[in-house]
Amino acid sequence: MYGEDPLFGLLGRIGRPVEGHRPWPRYVTDRAGWLQLIEALAGNGWSLLGLWGEADTVHAAVREELAGDVAVVSLPCPDRRFPSLSAVRPAANRLERAAHDLFGLIPENGVDGRPWLDHGHWGVRHPLAASPAPVPPTTEAQPPYRFLPAEGPGLHQIPVGPVHAGIIEPGHFRFTANGETVVRLEERLGYVHKGVEGLMRGKMPAEAARIVARLSGDSTVAHALAFARAVEAALGIEPPPRAVWLRALMAELERVANHLGDIGAICNDAAFAFMLAEMGQLREMVLRAADACFGHRLMMDRVVPGGVMPDIAESGRTRLGDLTADLRRRFLPLVAIYDTKTSLLDRTVTTGVVSTGLAQRFGAGGHVGRASGRGLDARKSPGYPPYTDLEFEVPVLTEGDVNARIWIRIREVEQSLSLIDQILRRMPGVPRGPDGIVPPPMLPDLPKRAGQGGREGRGRAWRWSNPSAAKS
Repeated sequence: MYGEDPLFGLLGRIGRPVEGHRPWPRYVTDRAGWLQLIEALAGNGWSLLGLWGEADTVHAAVREELAGDVAVVSLPCPDRRFPSLSAVRPAANRLERAAHDLFGLIPENGVDGRPWLDHGHWGVRHPLAASPAPVPPTTEAQPPYRFLPAEGPGLHQIPVGPVHAGIIEPGHFRFTANGETVVRLEERLGYVHKGVEGLMRGKMPAEAARIVARLSGDSTVAHALAFARAVEAALGIEPPPRAVWLRALMAELERVANHLGDIGAICNDAAFAFMLAEMGQLREMVLRAADACFGHRLMMDRVVPGGVMPDIAESGRTRLGDLTADLRRRFLPLVAIYDTKTSLLDRTVTTGVVSTGLAQRFGAGGHVGRASGRGLDARKSPGYPPYTDLEFEVPVLTEGDVNARIWIRIREVEQSLSLIDQILRRMPGVPRGPDGIVPPPMLPDLPKRAGQGGREGRGRAWRWSNPSAAKS
């Protein structure tokens, strides 16, 4: 019924608009309206971008697929209960479980009620709820986490983690297999949950931005961009034009570095260590160039609410121009090696297939969605500056296997190199120094505001930030 209904038409009927919510509108609905939202999400016309909680409210960000319109729907939960979205949008499951662990919000008829972040070691239940519930010392620990069963002849389980030999985040993976056939894989994360929502409460934007920048080192620019734009939307300010272009420059450098590292790591997982070594060298070139241009290899704390800090180094244009030329010269021969290594392709072609229908149902974005026929890219839809003034393509494939995801990464490296060149040519100039990049400090006496930011990130299409009561 609602799959072809314009987003704002339905939301206008089921909810009340909230004034001052930027840059996308927000509607407050009731239980009946939330159920209509679930019915709309059951079709293919809408996708779920995010879900999060507050002490007595649950919020969902949704997108109308054809038009690209984005909006937020909020449901007050005075009894701390809300109808679950997970039956029609499986990607909501872990988000709902996290909202329950942190805020005590209960998703009714959810497909999975197991804890997600709370491993029974916090000493408190629902720490961000209006009234957190301390756990008495005599209370027994939570019952063991119940992994989903799988039945069949010859099945065995292989537990991996949560401690790993590498530097990845701790996570426990439970493989149920029959020989080389994996019939079920479950993962449990949250072992080093940082409590970011709690840490952010009451923080000034500059202080909060430092926390956001440390959510994930390889995506520090993407997260910082999302948070900065959320604060700027809440306060109704725009960063200087040069800062907008510098942000995009850093974002594309981050994208290139991550894609190069991922291409090498995937090939290494398929026992082709040569590619890991070669791609590691290229990634190191990008990180060193970022350090020379912005004073930090990962460009951490360079994107701040209001702009960027500092400006690019005097030699930055030349350094990055040389970088893109060197990467093109060295990257394409490595791509040819990948594409002609039969023993490597045997391990990537038709492996790990994610069908187009499954990608649509989960709302998959980033290279995963684009390798499975879903061409969502936040830089184009809904779009944001300066990408609206830049020429680039969004590569899309339909095979949905590991090979397709590698080729999406390859094509995105090529597009990012082109974007870096365009930005260097077209970036507006201003007098050097911080006054031309960041506006005057924001005053602390402005009222509470609400804003959101979404930016294209390496691992998924959107990086969300939601300072629902941002202090100025």
